[in-house]
Amino acid sequence: MGGFFGTISDSACATDLFYGTDYNSHLGTRRGGMATLNNGIFHRSIHNLENSYFRTRFESELDKFEGNSGIGIISDTDPQPIFINSHLGKFAIVTVAKVNNLNELEKELLDKGAHFTELSSGETNQTELIALLISQGKTFVEGIEIVQEKIKGSCSMLLLTEYGIIAARDKLGRTPILVGRKEGAYAASSEPCSFPNLDFELEYNLGPGEVVLLTAEDMTQLREPNKKMQVCSFLWVYYGYPVSDYEGVNVDQVRYATGLRMAKKDEVNADYVAAIPDSGIGMGLGYAEGKGIPYRRAIIKYTPTWPRSFTPANQSIRDLVAKMKLIPNRHLLDGKRVIFCDDSIVRGTQLRDNVSILYGYGAKEVHMRLGCPPILHACPFVGFSASKSHLELIARRTIKELEGDDAKDLDKYATTGTDQYNAMIESIRKKLNITTLQFNTVEDLVASIGLPKECVCTHCYNGTSYF
Repeated sequence: MGGFFGTISDSACATDLFYGTDYNSHLGTRRGGMATLNNGIFHRSIHNLENSYFRTRFESELDKFEGNSGIGIISDTDPQPIFINSHLGKFAIVTVAKVNNLNELEKELLDKGAHFTELSSGETNQTELIALLISQGKTFVEGIEIVQEKIKGSCSMLLLTEYGIIAARDKLGRTPILVGRKEGAYAASSEPCSFPNLDFELEYNLGPGEVVLLTAEDMTQLREPNKKMQVCSFLWVYYGYPVSDYEGVNVDQVRYATGLRMAKKDEVNADYVAAIPDSGIGMGLGYAEGKGIPYRRAIIKYTPTWPRSFTPANQSIRDLVAKMKLIPNRHLLDGKRVIFCDDSIVRGTQLRDNVSILYGYGAKEVHMRLGCPPILHACPFVGFSASKSHLELIARRTIKELEGDDAKDLDKYATTGTDQYNAMIESIRKKLNITTLQFNTVEDLVASIGLPKECVCTHCYNGTSYF
């Protein structure tokens, strides 16, 4: 996924930039970067985060980030920020993007005489490609519109210019940009949880395709928002931080509502409700209230060295993280029937290992309840997991086993209650050795979010979305 933070102030911005970017750390694990602008000179640093944390990488370098404006990024893709000097002027850029037609656009630019200097693992750096597309415009806004027209996927971005910070949200608003304000400063971030402890008040939520210019004194709209929106539902299911609001809808409130809705329809009996930390906790609390049974902390995350992180790309590391960061409480599990709430099942690796451990600690019954529907499609718009193919998804692997081949008509598997859906769920249940297994429905998830259904992207569950 990835997340960014930018701020512009009437005084030095390095501290706000450092901590604001750090508050996006739960969105990525690969790279972090910051850039500031001071008297026309850019200062930049990029570090690998796969074996360390953002703060430990950048804290010793804070003195070099001089200036009153800057942008930072937690990236799960390419090294960022990128510097560009074009007819539009000098600018630095960070992006939260997924460019599915990268090779096509690369060839188009090369044919026009452009060249690329920022290779990432031997491949074109997609943020540099986006910057070169912007430079084709007569203005920054026109260049950003070229990006949004040509890219297949999604792209939200921050540009650090000599005039201020330009924030531009993806054309369908798949990823968010929030603006915060305090006396003498503005900030823009993927995560509004970055604002309160830096004394910013949430001021504005950019609309789909909207572009604004931030200075220390004010915010100016450069482009009005588009009318259509397809914000990613997985914001509320998993990668959004509990205290954050997107489109005015709080993350933890949605998770609580999904649990409450599911519990009122669920006939299973258990001794208590628990959750897989962290993103299952809100749902677990809602489920416990809806069911009228206690909520207990049967699994605790070891936070000193295993803070929440996004799914690593390497399978062996995913397995290790899944095992090491969660510690079961034997006293609460022994002989108990427990309903566990979690956000989702993607590949099933972590859940399979967790369930095995729960039984090993004496659990009598393990009932799993998931906050979203089965994931049937790898996301073409947002990099919310490391899955490159739908066949990495446990639901699609299961369908292939049931069908003898990958199913062409997935609608019946995506519809709760059909024979095909029930067979898929039962097969997954057996694979994971779970007593009972239930997923949230698309309808209940959208209702819990509370936005009009046409504004919420549910492509990964049922393949429907705007293109």
